Amino acid sequence: MPNMTTDVLMTPQRSLTLCRPGGGPGLRAWDAADELLLQAADERLRTGQRVAIVDDGFGALTLGLADAAPEVVADSAVLPLALARNAAANGLSSPAVANWQAPPSGPFDVVILRIPRQLDYLEYLLRWCNEVLAEDGLLLAGGMIKHLPDRSVDVFNRLVTTEAVLPARKKARVVACRRGTSVLAGWDGLLRGFELPDAGLPVKGLPAVFSRERLDIGARQLLPWAAQAANSLAPGARVLDLACGNGVQGLTVLSHRDDVSVLFADVSSQAVASAETNVRQALPAAQASFVCQDGTDASGEFDLVLLNPPFHDGGAVGDHIALKLFAQASRALRPGGQLLMVGNRHLGYHRSLRKSFRQVRQLAADPKFVVLAAAEPVPQRGGRS
Repeated sequence: MPNMTTDVLMTPQRSLTLCRPGGGPGLRAWDAADELLLQAADERLRTGQRVAIVDDGFGALTLGLADAAPEVVADSAVLPLALARNAAANGLSSPAVANWQAPPSGPFDVVILRIPRQLDYLEYLLRWCNEVLAEDGLLLAGGMIKHLPDRSVDVFNRLVTTEAVLPARKKARVVACRRGTSVLAGWDGLLRGFELPDAGLPVKGLPAVFSRERLDIGARQLLPWAAQAANSLAPGARVLDLACGNGVQGLTVLSHRDDVSVLFADVSSQAVASAETNVRQALPAAQASFVCQDGTDASGEFDLVLLNPPFHDGGAVGDHIALKLFAQASRALRPGGQLLMVGNRHLGYHRSLRKSFRQVRQLAADPKFVVLAAAEPVPQRGGRS
């Protein structure tokens, strides 16, 4: 399969052959933080303990600790697909993966957590751990030092009791903690937001959602074009807000048209939950549906696709996510449909879009962002990557 690197990870329990499906060339399915967490867990886990793994990337932690039969929860819909593939490649069973729309309940004896890049999301995770850890439960939290959010030490000190800071290795860090008393209930930072320009509708986001407290500059550039496209749609048209985040683009369409439907899709369960909350509260009669998945597997279903593609994939930066979404968007369109997207100007999306569309037009630009319209999909072989 193209753009997929396979490597061997040596864990305390077994050797694993792991791949990173859909990743850019050279991107690996684990890092030194996974190795350090696996070592720390192997030294501390006891037989019969109930174990939870939070935000495993591509299955390294889950499969490395398969003997403990861990329960798994992740915000990203990438994990279930990657875990199933990597489990099969190693002759292991693939456990179900929960997300934040329906997380597992405690008590857990041990929680193994990848520290996220967003400070608010880290607070969310630690507060959740305080809810689900047993009274004498252990939290092992780890990440790459360069990706730890600013002031993360302050958040750990405020919310949990740090028992030990393990020696750093290969620029990774792991801390062992005991639970604190602060939980998600009553936390005023759980939902934060702003008002959608022109429409005047409230928009809120959970902690893992990108730009939840203010409208993203790129999204602002796309909004008037989304509104214009909405007004030109035929009655009964179908719209896909792909990589929807908190749902501002699809919400804009629905605020202009009550006779079209919008599907909100995002890889983040917290993004999908936020978009659903925003639509149901602002426009309860709207024709809207919501799905947490890695891109879209739709074929010829939509008259309009709206996209503000991410270019960060964990710690990696590149256009591999956008290229995949462009190809998926081209398959998702009905004849005569179009993709409207906004992206960072320096990434050259006007060129890469031509791999999936015959017609690409620039609608607007400033020194940082460009808004593009694409139509007439190029026929593609194969399915989703």
